[in-house]
Amino acid sequence: MNDKNIKEFLSKTLSKEKWERAGARKRAGILAPLFSVYSKESCGIGDFHDLKLLTDWLGAGKNSIIQLLPLNALGPLSCPYDSISSFALEPVYAYLGKTAEAKKLRREFPAGRPHVDYKIREKKIQALRTLFSADRSARKNIEKFIHENSYWAEDFALYKVIKESHQGKPWYEWPEEFKERLPGRLEAFRKEREEEFFFEIWLQWQLCEQLKEAKKYANERKIYFKGDLPLLVSRDSADVWAHPEFFKLELEAGAPPDMYSSKGQRWGMPTYNWDKVASDGYRYLIEKLKTAEQFYDILRIDHVVGLFRIWSVPYSDPAENQGLHGFFDPQQEDKWDEHGRKILTVMQNNTGMLFCAEDLGMIPIVCTRALEEFGIPGNDVQRWVKDWKVKHDFIGPADYRLLSVTMLSTHDTTIWPAWWENEAGTVDEGLFMRKCSEKGIDFSGIKMKLFDPARSRHGRLRWLDSVDSVDYLAGMLGRPRDQIWDLIDMYENTYGEKEKLWKQLKMKGPLQENAENELIKAVFNLTFESRAIFCIHSIFDWLSLAGLLKGDPYKYRINKPGTINEDNWSLTIPLPLEKLIKHKVTSSLEEAVISSGRAEGSKKNA
Repeated sequence: MNDKNIKEFLSKTLSKEKWERAGARKRAGILAPLFSVYSKESCGIGDFHDLKLLTDWLGAGKNSIIQLLPLNALGPLSCPYDSISSFALEPVYAYLGKTAEAKKLRREFPAGRPHVDYKIREKKIQALRTLFSADRSARKNIEKFIHENSYWAEDFALYKVIKESHQGKPWYEWPEEFKERLPGRLEAFRKEREEEFFFEIWLQWQLCEQLKEAKKYANERKIYFKGDLPLLVSRDSADVWAHPEFFKLELEAGAPPDMYSSKGQRWGMPTYNWDKVASDGYRYLIEKLKTAEQFYDILRIDHVVGLFRIWSVPYSDPAENQGLHGFFDPQQEDKWDEHGRKILTVMQNNTGMLFCAEDLGMIPIVCTRALEEFGIPGNDVQRWVKDWKVKHDFIGPADYRLLSVTMLSTHDTTIWPAWWENEAGTVDEGLFMRKCSEKGIDFSGIKMKLFDPARSRHGRLRWLDSVDSVDYLAGMLGRPRDQIWDLIDMYENTYGEKEKLWKQLKMKGPLQENAENELIKAVFNLTFESRAIFCIHSIFDWLSLAGLLKGDPYKYRINKPGTINEDNWSLTIPLPLEKLIKHKVTSSLEEAVISSGRAEGSKKNA
């Protein structure tokens, strides 16, 4: 589809004005978590100033979208999707300039280690307190910032100071006077801790100015910032403390069981009481967008299906059950369409940002249709862009959704080479075991007859080549087809997966089990040549093409859902941005973007 046809298609959607402003054409971009990149001036972690160097790298590679993970204030797990505020920014990303404090921190926390040491956060905040004390114009700027951000700034500052005065305890464990927000006591406390209160406001002002400056720098170079607005917020957050009526605190959000997560998922964050949010004119949602619009040109709607219906798990259910005992809210399927469209309409009408949506997983047709009508691209992850029902094969680039963002991996998956080497052609061992148990099949007895132990790892089971038909599988399991339809479905969509993709990519010679350079390059080209309007790849997938990631690619993972460990949300690239700009991978990036017609000013039909 050429540029003219793309514009005609998008002009018929509810986002036509947004597309006109953004430029209705195919683009390429890079997903680069800010904690993953760094420069020679960074203090242990990437900062807002480093976004300028990241912009320079993307510009050199002819990309026009920088996709970031959420930059909201972090909780104790450092998970950007479990933030303590939908509005406040995270101080660990503050740029300290060429101050004495910055030089000291660089010696103590040198950037470039394989994973970020988040102890840098508290050290940075200490340095920022020193800078605050020396800022004689602070009071004037603070008052202006409070006025412009009256919906959230004072609540957040109070939340932070009260929390620190109670040894970091969550708000629901505070004394009643603070937990219930008694006005007289809050005002008295604010006066008692005035200096600390104003520091929190000053800090947010500084962070906002730095991020806005980085966005301005990128926009001047025709590069867009794509932000990420988490659908949910931490139970222990300023949002929930200030507006508990907007949340169903007896529930927590998650995801139902699927082929990649045998017990489903459970995220800890409360679900929304949308009736209460609506009764306030959706101001809470509108103010979120107003704040985000200062920093981003495009906004990713996290877990968009959650606007239509969300998997809700009783907060009291034992943790080991994960998401097994959840239910969809609203429970009545005939309400999902109206529910989601109403919220999307509010969002659409209250910001100039262009929306994209994370629509992975079990997506009801009402959500898919709504995104198409609104003109909101979903996600097409190459490993999952398949004909799941009939051919059980990968879809060619010409058949990708035009209204999509295509990619090789996400922040929640392995990078593509790790998928190829460890997951392609496999099933989740936990899920297969549970399905067998439900059907009275002895899993331990048939495991070695169905799966190859030499090619099974990381909790994934690779089929033996001899299991070459559904009839053979049914015979081994000793059950008629209608009793094992779900196991058959898993088999049909995974058996021979590597061979099918190898053939589609027109690779020469016998299939290679390792992800060699030519294979990675071929799959990159497939996504660049696809119909998808946006093609945004993880910086780690690009670095794998450059041969910069050493050892087992499985370890280069941003996050493993359902786990809590120091490796999540801390992975860094192996070289500073100054060197990356000069690296040969930048030329490869430029070549791919230009040849696929995704560069600025390109006239190629794609």
